[in-house]
Amino acid sequence: MKHIEVVAAIIVRGGKILCVKRGRGVYEYVSLKYEFPGGKVEEGEKEEDALRREIREELKLEIEINRHFMTVDHLYPDFEITLHSYLCSLREDSFEIALTEHIDYKWLAGKELFSVEWAPADVAICQSLMQQL
Repeated sequence: MKHIEVVAAIIVRGGKILCVKRGRGVYEYVSLKYEFPGGKVEEGEKEEDALRREIREELKLEIEINRHFMTVDHLYPDFEITLHSYLCSLREDSFEIALTEHIDYKWLAGKELFSVEWAPADVAICQSLMQQL
């Protein structure tokens, strides 16, 4: 089974967390679900570098990575991912979101996270965030 290393940014601004919605895709179980923005780590790339690159590519934002939050291993029917999540903030000169990969975004408070449907791998991160925020 294919294994993918993935990074995700938990971007916090004004007490709310940036959540992005995937478009329709090949795999129904992640199509049209919310996730924390990020993406695949390329071979030889450091996680933090991959995260900055992915956020720049997907949202046209510049982030500050504050600290590692948690890592989740998740087995989907067609592949397995290891998802490394990081607590992040936006750089002061970077507030205008441009969606290049996603179809929607929301800023949600911790208690509101489950008001949207999440990709399965992101659920454990949401649960931990709700307990800590």
